[in-house]
Amino acid sequence: MKDYERQIIWLDYFNKNLSRKKGRKVNKDKAVFDPKLDELEQAAKSSGYTPKEINVEVNFPRRAYVRSGYIVVEKKHPKSKVINIIGQKLVQQREKKSAKQS
Repeated sequence: MKDYERQIIWLDYFNKNLSRKKGRKVNKDKAVFDPKLDELEQAAKSSGYTPKEINVEVNFPRRAYVRSGYIVVEKKHPKSKVINIIGQKLVQQREKKSAKQS
């Protein structure tokens, strides 16, 4: 039965290597190369969303041959808005991480 109070946020929504046809949901300026599930979780937390469930042993439906993962967050806003907010935070985290390494 479908749960209308939660939203599934797949890792592949933010993968800059993927085309829109393959499952990327955000613009390339809000996507990163090969995102990790822990980065997605941190971006969601810093955006104000608490991950209720984290699953790493699943395959994204459009790329059934590649292991991916997702988080489940409470539905506060439309899914497209949630994805864009988390995408911006993900990019900001990557920029901070690369700045620290330099």
